[in-house]
Parts: sequence; structure tokens; C-alpha cells
Amino acid sequence: MTPQQAVDRLLRQLAIERGLSQHTVAAYRRDLTGYLAVLEARGVTDASAITGEDVAAFRGSLADRGLAASSVARHLSAVKALHRWLVEEQVAEEDVAKEQRPPKLPSRLPKAISVSQMQRMLEVAGGDADGAADGGAADASAVSDGAAVDPARLRDRALLELLYATGARISELIALDVDDVAAIAEHGLLRVTGKGTKQRLVPVGSYARAATDAWLVRGRAAFAAKGRGTPALLLGARGGRLSRQAAWEIIQRVAEEAGVTGVSPHTFRHSFATHLLEGGADVRVVQELLGHASVATTQIYTHVTADTLRDMYTTAHPRAR
Repeated sequence: MTPQQAVDRLLRQLAIERGLSQHTVAAYRRDLTGYLAVLEARGVTDASAITGEDVAAFRGSLADRGLAASSVARHLSAVKALHRWLVEEQVAEEDVAKEQRPPKLPSRLPKAISVSQMQRMLEVAGGDADGAADGGAADASAVSDGAAVDPARLRDRALLELLYATGARISELIALDVDDVAAIAEHGLLRVTGKGTKQRLVPVGSYARAATDAWLVRGRAAFAAKGRGTPALLLGARGGRLSRQAAWEIIQRVAEEAGVTGVSPHTFRHSFATHLLEGGADVRVVQELLGHASVATTQIYTHVTADTLRDMYTTAHPRAR
């Protein structure tokens, strides 16, 4: 079996048997392409003949390229997955990559924006800042009962409200179909399909429900008429399913209009978790809502709230300094 054949079979297994998303499989393919190039340059034509020196040479090539520690770790993770698979499939007798340790990554806390910044972005997205500023039920109904609004603005408001209300990843949200939101009206819950096709139920509040209803009733048809018919909930300019890139551009535009910097689709997920914990939610509940397999992944957000508490204490206590 050639190294290329081994990579192809691994990627097939990741997609079909393990249910990884096409984006994750594509990332594996990109990282392993560089590894295959190094093996070819070293004259390796048989996957069973790869040695630890070959793996070390690949790691050295990553260092020569000046990649960040996170990028090096990601490449090595793909290579280690390949060699574990070679052993599992009895193509190779030993895992020649097992001694490779990823570089230590700097500890980075997730970036969240404040509640007021989030409010400002949502107001801008809906093009209804006056109504939204009144708060309460007026805000929830503004996007569904007001005067005619640009359909694109209705979609943008629904996108951002759902991101913040559910903490869903952008890939999970744009994958939703109209039928997926049918249960929201009856139960107030949205079924989200996450990594590894694992499903979870997430409550959806009145603001996001109103924004979604407004998009479905008064906005989606205008976009759907431009396409060939798709069950997708969120549509792009040509009537097809909204792409990740288009969603990113919407968020960037809204953030700029709202005067909020450093915002990405994942910022909404980080803010969702941080604001819940700051409001007193149990970390286990937040873990379930985010779809984290381990509570250790969720606990990083407790450091964010601890920083907030520390800042408040330093500011407010007369003998804190």
C-alpha cells in the first residue's frame, strides 16, 4: 500500500465510519498532503516502510516553514492519526509517530464580548435599533410586527440571534433546514447536530424565535425565488444554502456597523457560554448546551468569569489594591 492509498483510505473511514464533517476531513487531507510530499522526497513508496526518521523529517519541515505552534500541533495530530490507523489495519507493525510530542501551546482564553456589545450588534443586524433599545417584549416583537424590512436584514438578524441564543457552531447553524425549527414553536427547543453527528437539544428564547419567524414569514421567500428550491433555513444571495464564508462576512459587516472589534462566528459561542456562567448557570448544563464531550473543555470558560470577578473585586473593594 502506498502512502497516498493509506491516506485515502483513512480519510474515507473518518468520513463514513466515524462520521466526521466534510470540513474536518478536508483539514486532515490538507495537513497530510504536506506529509506525503516529504515522504515522496525521501523516496518512501510503501506505507509500511515509513520510519520514525521520516516523521521527524516532516516535523523539521514544519519548523522550517515557521508555522505557529498550533499549526504544527494540528499537522502532527493528522500524521499520528495516520500511523495509528496503519497499525490498526495491520499495514505497519509499530506506530513510528508515537514518540512525536506536539509543541506546548500557549494558554488562550476564549474571547467573549459584553452583553451590551452583543445587544448593539443584534440591533444593527435587525435594522431596528429604536425598537430593540426599548427592551423586553418590544424587542422580541419588533422584528416580526414592524414595518417592511429588507429580507437580507431579517436573515442577518435571525442568523445572529440564533448563534447567540443557542451557542451553536456556525457550521451547525447553516446546516439547519426549515423542518429543524418546526419544534421550536411547540417546545421552545432546537435539535442541533454537532461533531460526529451527535445531536443535542438547545432551548431557544423569545428573541431568537421572533427573529426566525420574521425571516421565515417575510424574508425567506424572496431569497428562495432566486434558487432551485432547498430545505435550508438560512439562504444566500442566490437562493442556495448560506455558506460559512457568507455568514462570516455578515458577522464582520454587522460588527463593523456596531463598532465592535475582534468578532468572529465563534465569538457568539464564547459569549453564549460566558454570559450563561456569569448569570449563574451550572457548568454541566453549559457543557450539555455546547455539546462538549468533556466538562474539562467547558471549564475554560470558568476562568473567563473568574477574571471578571477578580476585576470587579479589585475595582470595588476598598483594600483590594
